[in-house]
Amino acid sequence: MNTENHSQTAAFLWSIADLLRGDFKQSQYGRIILPFTLLRRMECVLAPTRDAVLRESQAQASRPDLVREQLLLRASGQQFFNASKLKMATLSDQQTAADLMSYVQSFSKDAREIFEHFHFEDFVQQLSNADLLYQVVQRFAATDLSPERVNNFAMGIIFEELIRKFAESSNETAGEHFTPRDIVHLTTSLVITGQDHKLKPNSIVTIYDPTAGTGGFLSEGDEYIQSISNKVTVSLHGQELNPESYAICKADMLIKGQDVTSIKLGNTLSDDQLPQNRFDFMLSNPPFGVEWKKVQKQITDEHGQKGFNGRFGPGLPRVSDGSLLFLLHLVSKMRDPREGGSRIGIILNGSPLFTGGAGSGESEIRRYLLQNDLVEAIIALPTDMFYNTGIATYVWILSNNKVSERKGKVQLIDGSQHFSKMRKSLGSKRQFITDDQIADLVRLYGRFEATDKSKIFPNEAFGYRRITVERPLQLSFQTSAERIAKALEEKAIQKREPSIRKLIVAALESMDASVVHPNRDKFTKALKQALAGQSLFLDPPEIKALLNALGERDPEADTCTVKGQPEADSGLRDNENVPLGESIYDYFDREVKPHVPDAWIDTSKTDEQDGEIGLVGFEIPFNRHFYVFKPPRPLNEIDLDLKACTDRIKQMIEVLSA
Repeated sequence: MNTENHSQTAAFLWSIADLLRGDFKQSQYGRIILPFTLLRRMECVLAPTRDAVLRESQAQASRPDLVREQLLLRASGQQFFNASKLKMATLSDQQTAADLMSYVQSFSKDAREIFEHFHFEDFVQQLSNADLLYQVVQRFAATDLSPERVNNFAMGIIFEELIRKFAESSNETAGEHFTPRDIVHLTTSLVITGQDHKLKPNSIVTIYDPTAGTGGFLSEGDEYIQSISNKVTVSLHGQELNPESYAICKADMLIKGQDVTSIKLGNTLSDDQLPQNRFDFMLSNPPFGVEWKKVQKQITDEHGQKGFNGRFGPGLPRVSDGSLLFLLHLVSKMRDPREGGSRIGIILNGSPLFTGGAGSGESEIRRYLLQNDLVEAIIALPTDMFYNTGIATYVWILSNNKVSERKGKVQLIDGSQHFSKMRKSLGSKRQFITDDQIADLVRLYGRFEATDKSKIFPNEAFGYRRITVERPLQLSFQTSAERIAKALEEKAIQKREPSIRKLIVAALESMDASVVHPNRDKFTKALKQALAGQSLFLDPPEIKALLNALGERDPEADTCTVKGQPEADSGLRDNENVPLGESIYDYFDREVKPHVPDAWIDTSKTDEQDGEIGLVGFEIPFNRHFYVFKPPRPLNEIDLDLKACTDRIKQMIEVLSA
């Protein structure tokens, strides 16, 4: 069954929503179509052993529930069962709702829970009240979703297509629910390639996705490992925030025979439900650019109270984008390198590469990752790859057990041109990566060679030290009418009573307005004398306010000093990023002094971690390393094109006017 057939099946299932028009809102269609599709899929999966389960159910009717359930699970050959004599096709047209709910309640506990998350009973009752329930049930009953016709991979595609349609119809964000399968396959291949030592026969491998969605990454990871290894047990773990996506994920795991107790519902950032677990492989596509304000208190508290003993010790990103929080969460789930370590594949947008300057939460997170040698590779993906956005995205591969040749290094791979155009767009997804293109990218990664599409850097190449460059404050002072008027607008002066403000004006006007004073200390002395002439003795803040209003920057004026030292001009303050490993003084003498001879480095600003002058920052300017300059076209060529264009326009005008 090809992708086009998957889409056709999804389109047919969605077409059942035509029955709902008028009685239900568009935003409700998905909440009806998705659980009914799941129900039919589960029914088709259980069909081969249905009779055996019914016989066992009758035979074990008197047994305790727990014993009976285990025996029925064994009879079904799956991780779930249904002990009802009913089927969707045989539900009564007179009491459809009662029969249907009886049928659903006859599932095993984990399967029943899936329909509870869809609020299935509520929608069944609404369909019944609208006299639509029997028609909807019969439509689904006539759809063949048996594993023989629709394998697990195809069923995943169908669910994704239905979710996308649901998201579009309800103005929800499809990208919050699932990741396109080509991206899933690429990321999984990158993470698991070269990990043969973990995939030996009879070994147990754990895979985790903290943003599980409908289980695409978990399913792909399982299928990939099973395709390349024999007798490897794969244990899948995940957590998902959206109840409906969680329900589909759980159903998918049940159908595939996985233990669903490790699939959790809830917010991963604020309520990690697998706190003690560590995993071999981790895969994730967290939502892009989503704020974490709702869980800010819990995260901030964990950061402040637990530090590096918690998940968010390195730092916190700005509240508008929580992508790096998911990355830190995954890092906290890594196995000890002595136990084989872990590998992570996470899809992020461009901002985690460079957002935030030295000392910011984002920079400190990058610093932690790079200085602890956790980043193996970053692969740029083509644009227009996701259903809800066309922005540039990147796959980060992390490991705490690098092979020797990768230690201390990061590989950047430009995969932005590895794509094929889709015949028909799916939302914002207009491009996909073929299997051959995926293989090319995996080979680029695996070879670990420097090419025009693969570049290798030491970790420290992305670090810098931000120094503050100061220049002297030079002010001249004058008691002109304009500056006196400005002085009266200062808050400290405005607070004084009118009589005092008159005396201040009188004092200032007593000074020669034509004289420009180039020295602040001398002018301050003259100002105080003028004020004393009016029997005024102002407080230091008031004197400062007058100096602020009466002074202007003047490169010809004397340098203002404080305790004999030059005072810095905050308006001329600048920062320089010095590459790590280079002397800040050598850099300053070479890059700054020749242009501003009077500048100096502010040595009071030091890094909290290493105590050295300047703040350490890390950023990964990915695109800069792959930029290729293309010279502009020669002017004569442009002129010829313009002339040809104007000639065509003239001809058109002549034809029209003839």
